[in-house]
Formats: sequence, C-alpha cells, structure tokens
Amino acid sequence: MYHPTIGLEIHAELKTKSKMFCSCANDPNEKQANVNICPICMAHPGTLPVINKEAVRKVIKTGFALNCKIQKNSKFDRKNYFYPDLPKGYQISQLYQPFCKNGFLEINNKKIKIREIHLEEDTGKLVHPKGEDYSLVDFNRAGVPLMELVTEPDIHSSTEARKFAEELRMILRYLDVSDADMEKGQMRCEVNISLSKNSEKLGTKVEIKNLNSFRAVEKGIEYEIIRQTRVLEKREKVIQETRGWHDAKQITISQREKEESHDYRYFPEPDLPMLRIGNSKSKIQNNIDIEKIKAEIPELPQARRERFDAEYGLPKQEIEVFVQNKILGEYFEKVISEFRNWIKETDMKSKVERDEFLKLAKICSNYILTDLQGLLKNISVVDKKFLITPENFAEFITLIYKKQISSKIAKMVLEEMFRTGAEPSHIIEEKGLSQITDDSEIEKKVKEVLSKNPKPVQDFKKGKQNALQFLIGQVMSATKGKAKPETVQKILRKLLTPTPNKD
Repeated sequence: MYHPTIGLEIHAELKTKSKMFCSCANDPNEKQANVNICPICMAHPGTLPVINKEAVRKVIKTGFALNCKIQKNSKFDRKNYFYPDLPKGYQISQLYQPFCKNGFLEINNKKIKIREIHLEEDTGKLVHPKGEDYSLVDFNRAGVPLMELVTEPDIHSSTEARKFAEELRMILRYLDVSDADMEKGQMRCEVNISLSKNSEKLGTKVEIKNLNSFRAVEKGIEYEIIRQTRVLEKREKVIQETRGWHDAKQITISQREKEESHDYRYFPEPDLPMLRIGNSKSKIQNNIDIEKIKAEIPELPQARRERFDAEYGLPKQEIEVFVQNKILGEYFEKVISEFRNWIKETDMKSKVERDEFLKLAKICSNYILTDLQGLLKNISVVDKKFLITPENFAEFITLIYKKQISSKIAKMVLEEMFRTGAEPSHIIEEKGLSQITDDSEIEKKVKEVLSKNPKPVQDFKKGKQNALQFLIGQVMSATKGKAKPETVQKILRKLLTPTPNKD
C-alpha cells in the first residue's frame, strides 16, 4: 500500500483595474486580442516597471485571511525562461522574500499549512487555431497581477485537495481580491504528488499542470496515484517530471523533466525597490498600512457556517448553499432581519420567540432554496430583473407561517411577486386568493366532493387512509387552494365518521 503526499500550487489573477507593472487595463472579458498592451508589458527597450500597490494590498489581505505571517521586508526577483507568450523573456516574480509566509487553511478540522503566498505577473495566452499548423499569441493577459499560493505537502487524498481548492476560491471571492473563475483561467491549480510506502519518507515528486477545474484536480490526482503505483509495483523508478492533464482522455501526459529553481537563474529584480511593509504608527516607505488592510477582512466562509448554525439552526446542506452563494445568503439574512422586527412587535416571551424565529427561518430557507431558486435560475438576487424585496418576501413567509395561505396559493403568489415585484397581500386581494374562513362554505364544497367520489368514500370507511388524502386534494382543488387543509381534514372526518347511537 502506497501513501500519497500532495502539495498544491494555486495561481489566482487579482481583481485590479490595471496590470501589475503598467497602467494597461486588467480586463479578463476583453475579446479582441492585443488591445490591452503597452511598451512596458511588451518589454520594449528602455521601459521600466512600476509596482501596482493595490495588487500588493490584495496579497497581504489574502495572507491575513489565511493566517500567514506578513513579511516586513519583501522584494521581486527575475525568473528567467523563454516561452512564446512571455514578452520579456523573464517573469517578475518572488522567490526569496515573498509577502506572506507560514499560514494555514483548516479543512475538515485539519490544518493544511501554507508555505507562502507571493506575487508575480501573468504570461500571455497562446491560441491554437483548429486544423492549423501555427499558434497565435494574445498578450492582453501578459503582466496581469498573479498571486501564487504554495502549500506544504500536507494533503493525502484527491478529495482533500479538491476541498482545499474549493474553500480557497470561496475565500478569495469573499475578500473580493479575485473572481477566481476557472473557466476564464483566473484560477489555475498545479499538483505536486509523490508515493511512498513510508509516510515519513517522500517519494519522487511529479507535477501535474493544466488543471482548470476542481474535478480535474481530483481526477488528475486519482489517475496519477494509479499510474505511479503501477510503476512502483513493477520495481521501476518514478521519473521527476512535469505532466499535463488531458481532460478529454482523463489521463496525465509527460511534458518535460521537472526544472529546479536554479534552472531559472533567479536574481533580484534590478528595476524595482525593496518593499518595507508597516503600520500606521511606523514610517511606511511604501504607504502600505497592514493594520488598515487587516481591518477590511470580512466574515469568512467558516465563520459564516458557524454563525448560521448557531443563529438559525439550519441543516448543514442548506447552510453550505448560503455560504457558497454569498449573495443568496445575504438576501436570506435581510429577510431574517424583517422577521426579528415582526417577532419583537408580537411581544413574545424569550423561549417562544426563539422557537418561532427558528420556524420562520426554516420556512424562509426552504422557499428560497426551492421555489425561489427555481424562479431565479441564472438571475442574481442583486440583478435589476429581480424584483422581490426582502420586506415583501418576509411578508410572504409570514403569511405561510400564520397559515393564511396554502402551499398552492403560496406558489401562485410567489410567481406573481417574481414577475411584478408586488406586495403579496396586494396580489392576494387583486387575484381574489384570500383564504376561505367560513367553515360552512368549506363544508358545502366537501359535501360536493363526497357526492362525486363514492369509491374513495367507501375505501376510507374500510380503513384505507390514503383515500382521505385523495379527498383532501379534491376539496383543495375545488376551493382553488383557498381552504385550510387542516379545516378540510377536520370536516371530512366529521362527515365520514358515523356518529355513535345514544341509548
């Protein structure tokens, strides 16, 4: 049995207005090739880079969120290699003194250590026209600020690696430092994996590149574990190399033997100064106040999970949806705040107040994650097309909670709210959907249903309880959902149960 040891290198393009060392636009949505370029990012002779301070701030912010030690002194280095999409013939990166070191991210109650987070510039993009024997280069991406996070080899399964990458992407989005859209190449993962029989001794490391989805990270690791196991079982040696992931074939393919750091001939970037990071009380050479950056960190995913559990008592699956979809979670909490006001007005006692609040929260969560999500589809809850205010949605849930509308009427009301943005009470009045409160009127409808359905009546009298549910459904249909199901059931049982004879 071989023991896998895994480390991750994850790149994320930072969400800045301009590139890392020039004023060209950082626009991942630009479709036209080679328009966001200038002499600096194209490495024309005589040009000099200028550090993007906002990119530095975003890396430090990420470092704080991931429990890193922020370095007081940091600098950039040149990483020398030739590739068609690298205009300079070298990349400005950080090898010796990155901004962040020695952090961790907790996954399933296990701390996975983060060796460092450093800042560099991205390369351009190669375009391979189908059926042609040449490639094109788009330099729009060249020079975009690129943050790289390197873990320690603390991961031991494909599931754990995927979970780490997913949680990291969520954190980057919560921090608003990167959109981390893997389909657009804004977040890319590389895996270093080795196998050994002794968990304390590492085997030969193999790097897997081109992992542009979480599924690819998981499947790439699983494939490589199988491949390396077969090599070792044949008593052959695993070659230290870089392999690419072929998504269509679901296999890794050898690309080249792995370079060591000395192969890149790193040396300090001569055109950029040493960066000294401080706080508001120190003399900050580069005007970067780390205390101010730290204060900007919002509630992060794990803290939100714990708070939603403590405050709302929702199932873990529902909490996870609200954590992963931050906008939807914020909408849920805006609705919840309206409930707090309503409960306060009812002057309930503390325990009752808590119980009723949790019931409201549960109903609200159910309707948001089922009926509302079905209507939303691809529309964001902050989109102009979304018309239901938190106040109106809270009123809608309160009507359901008070049993003033049935589930059938609720569905009709919600669809109209989604279409028009109108208040639920206004819709109910305008559409004539008010609940029937007169028991005699309901009893009249029940008698009509019983006369039309003699067989279910006989079935119920023979002890078949399913027949009762059928009859309730028929009455609800006859009343167009306006009757309370509890009242319908009560009247049905009264009419179907024979009255005992009195002597």
